[in-house]
Formats: sequence, C-alpha cells, structure tokens
Amino acid sequence: MIKCVTYCPSYARHWDRMVEQSRNGTFLLKRAYMDYHHDRFTDASLVFVDHKGHFAALLPANIDVTTATVYSHQGLTYGGLIVSADIHTEQIGEAIDMAVNHYREMGARKLIYKPIPYIYSKYPSQEDLYFLFRHGARLQSRSLSQTIYLPQAIGLNTLRYRKLNKSLLAGNRVCKSTDVTQFWHILDHTLRTRHNVRPVHSIDELHLLMSRFPEQICLYETHSPDDEVLAGTLVFDCGQTIHTQYLAVSDRGREVGALDHVVSYLLTEVYALRQYFDFGVSTESGGKILNPGLTFQKESFGGRGICYDTWELNLL
Repeated sequence: MIKCVTYCPSYARHWDRMVEQSRNGTFLLKRAYMDYHHDRFTDASLVFVDHKGHFAALLPANIDVTTATVYSHQGLTYGGLIVSADIHTEQIGEAIDMAVNHYREMGARKLIYKPIPYIYSKYPSQEDLYFLFRHGARLQSRSLSQTIYLPQAIGLNTLRYRKLNKSLLAGNRVCKSTDVTQFWHILDHTLRTRHNVRPVHSIDELHLLMSRFPEQICLYETHSPDDEVLAGTLVFDCGQTIHTQYLAVSDRGREVGALDHVVSYLLTEVYALRQYFDFGVSTESGGKILNPGLTFQKESFGGRGICYDTWELNLL
C-alpha cells in the first residue's frame, strides 16, 4: 500500500533524490527547475509514499483555479508520474487512483496529463498510460518530434554534408559558451521573423537555469574567424537523451552552413555515445499542423519521429 501526500517545500531535497534514482525522471523535474517560475503557477504536486516511508512516486503538477484544471505540469514540456525503480504495477495504479480522487476533492474539473516520452526513461515506465486509459482519459494532442537513435544513426544527408564542409572551409569553429546573450538575440530574431513567436525563456531566465544546472544545460555556438556568433543550440543533457531546447542561425550563418556545423559537432564529438538526440517538436496547434521545413531539416540530420502526447481526463 502507498499513501498520497501534498508536496511541500521541505520535501525538495528528497524529491530531487527520487528524481535522480527514478526510472524516468530528468533534471527538468527537479524542484530547482520547476520552481524557477513558481510565481506563474499554483503548485499542486503530489508525493506517493510506501509503507516504509520512502518516496515511491512523484507527480509534478499545478492547478489553474480559474478553469479548475490540473496540469502535469503547465510550465514543463512533460511531467507525468515519476516512478521508483522497484515500484510495482498495482502501486502505480493506486497512485493514479489517489491522484484522481485528490484532485476531485480539490474541486478540479479536468486533469491535463503530459507523460514523459519513452526516450527519456532509463527503464520502461508507461504503466501510467494504462491506468489513465482505465479512467477514461482521451488523447488531447499529439506533437511530433524528430529524434536520432545514436547507436544506429542514419547520418547526415548530402545537403547537410555540403553545408558542413562549407562552414569548415570558411574557417568557422564550434565553441562552448556560458553567455546566451548573442545567441538569444539571433534566436529571438529567427522566431519573430519566421514563426511570429518569442523564445519561451528570457535571457535572465536562461542564465539562472544554466547557473542552477551547469552540467545539464549547455550552449554550443559556431563562431566565424572574426568571432561572430553565427549559429548555436542550447542543449538539455538528460542523461541517455540529449534535447536541443533551442536552435538558431543568423542570416550570415545560414549562408555558410553554421548550424549544420554545430549540430554535426555535437552528434560526432560530444554526444556520440548517448542513446538519443532529440530535436524537439516540429508541429503547431497541438500537433494538428506539421511544419514541413522544420521536419525536413531535422530529418536531414537523421532524425525520425517520436510523439509528445497530452492526455485529458474529465474529473467530474
């Protein structure tokens, strides 16, 4: 048997240790990452404790009181049930039952659940989806990401190799940086002019997160011989899976293959021994619109499809 308790800040150290030791947790689910924007969200996270008093599972969540909707978690790309290595199927079922009952008693009308994609799990951990199905949850949205399975990487296509060689011949080089300012401005310009959106994180937020997770959040940039930043990617190192949180290239960098240079460097020099290299989603409007340009770009590096799902459960 397990019991459900509401998360409180005094649990933070134990929460983080559980994330590290879990089957499917990543650093994004640690409190120092979740809580950097705590002022925007009302926390509704749950902790599931076994009969010995040990954390058996965690559910990062917040509640929007205006719509009576619980999200797992609204400020994260994913945030479903985090489970310990030795928790069993029936206990996971109990945890989902308890979470549903807890949120109902809070007066919530809906649960929006974003499970952790399987490529981030150290060990199979999709029991939560089975029990959500048992409760009648429905698939609300499905976004498509392109991911490279590094042990059997397809490799770059001819266009990417041609652009990479162009950057090498131009004398460009890849550097690791701790200052996101120049990269962020390239990113902001790209997103505004090509997609009419802004970066999710501000410069100050990225510097804060990088200071909290210096080993996990890394910026790699392609520099010209005169040291101009031409392209870059902000990488989230999730252990077996590497995720490019942001990719950006300047107009000059686009002409000389600077983005191809930095991505190829990461694939062959920095992260070649990992399992997955995930470029992130290439879809909009909850997956209803596919961006063919982004999809082609990521596929040309060898990426193939992985789904990021969102489930909706009516709690009434």
